Amino acid sequence: MDILNIADEPVFDERIVKYEMHTYNPYANTTLGHSDEIRIPIQQQDLYTLPCESFLYIEGKLVTNPTDEARDNVCKMGNNCVAFMFDEMRYELDGFEIDRNRNIGITSTIKNYISLTTEESKTLKYASWNPNEYPLTDENFNFCVPLNTLLGFCENYKRIVINARHELVLICSRNDNNCLIARADTNPIIELLKIQWRMPHVARSEVNKLSLLRTLESRRYLSMRFRSWDLYKFPMLQNTTKHSRAVKAATQLEKPRYVIFAL
Repeated sequence: MDILNIADEPVFDERIVKYEMHTYNPYANTTLGHSDEIRIPIQQQDLYTLPCESFLYIEGKLVTNPTDEARDNVCKMGNNCVAFMFDEMRYELDGFEIDRNRNIGITSTIKNYISLTTEESKTLKYASWNPNEYPLTDENFNFCVPLNTLLGFCENYKRIVINARHELVLICSRNDNNCLIARADTNPIIELLKIQWRMPHVARSEVNKLSLLRTLESRRYLSMRFRSWDLYKFPMLQNTTKHSRAVKAATQLEKPRYVIFAL
């Protein structure tokens, strides 16, 4: 900014007319049990969506069967418990897989411990990110989890997606062992009641909309740059002083950029 240029006219950015949050549900016959596949589609194609600001809304109930001794013992939801409720997450555009995250709980926990600031951690308290766990007294819970904490695509690609069919695919975990902290005799079980995908819709001005449509009609390729996350896990290591592991490497765009080592 030139502080001496006093003759400049004020500039108003009116490219965005409206910003709305829309809710999308799984298919009607979808079940929310262990190992189930949950597909949440966005079929309408004439939309301007902003996936980096979308989030999962989850409602559920914690079912316990405590003994008399353990009745006063409160069961806790572990840190990042929503991520541990699923084994896998996939993001698809027009039927093509864009990004995938396997072992969501471990991967996102390690990644967020490193990348989140103290203030960001506080704002994500209601996204199930709380290292002090969540004591539940009424057995019901609900969380709003931003997808930018679970998928590299939503973390890095901060632009709108034009005229595309979106689909979010979730594979439920086989059990709830990694989500809860409780005594063994309480036999806690998480019962998911509702899962929704809430996606922002961006309404553009007519001039800007025409410019975007011309870009699409030119049929040029649009780059979508982001970092994907991979997890390489060894549950049992040999009792030796040296161990080597294979990591996928490529000379093109998919080459590793960062490595996080955790024990």
